[in-house]
Amino acid sequence: MPVYDIDGFENSADVVRGLHDKGRRVICYINVGAAESFRPDYGRFPREVLGKGNGWEGERWLDIRRIDVLGPIMARRFDMCRAKGFDAVEPDLVDGYASDTGFPLTGADQLRYNRFIANLAHERNLSVGLKNDLPQIPELLGDFDFAVNEQCAQFEECHRLAPFVRAGKAVLHVEYELPPSAFCEQSRRLGLSSMRKRLDLDRWRAPCS
Repeated sequence: MPVYDIDGFENSADVVRGLHDKGRRVICYINVGAAESFRPDYGRFPREVLGKGNGWEGERWLDIRRIDVLGPIMARRFDMCRAKGFDAVEPDLVDGYASDTGFPLTGADQLRYNRFIANLAHERNLSVGLKNDLPQIPELLGDFDFAVNEQCAQFEECHRLAPFVRAGKAVLHVEYELPPSAFCEQSRRLGLSSMRKRLDLDRWRAPCS
């Protein structure tokens, strides 16, 4: 079945309903690892949980150790996804421990937070995908229903997604720089659902058939 992964804030329930009417499953994109100044709930993030910029305009890493603060904010966001009728959630930036966030985050901090995020989705009867965070796949495979990956072919690490495929869980994979001829054969061999897209994420796509 075709799957659409679209922004949870910027798309209405009518958009989701329209995609359902066309036989599509719809994933709700939500950033759970960074605060985005252009989101309507940005003011809910206290200053003390805002870290360094992550390279994207208006975004700052979050102190994921503070589940007491971030938990209610993310719960409201997932409530929004459910209320709009989404089937699943793609929580983004769940690998801050591997970046210079401004906080001394550890792999254990990330595992704790990622499992909390997965539980938020499941409590709302939403499927949830693990976005990137390849090193922690062995520990998180049981908590997530599918995987979302960007550029594993470019960085020669698509093989690390094999546990999801072996578990019968989908891997939704996108490349931005490589042409389909450079990764589709490998993707088919590994059992990934892959496509090429532009980085600005417009409608254009070149899927591996």
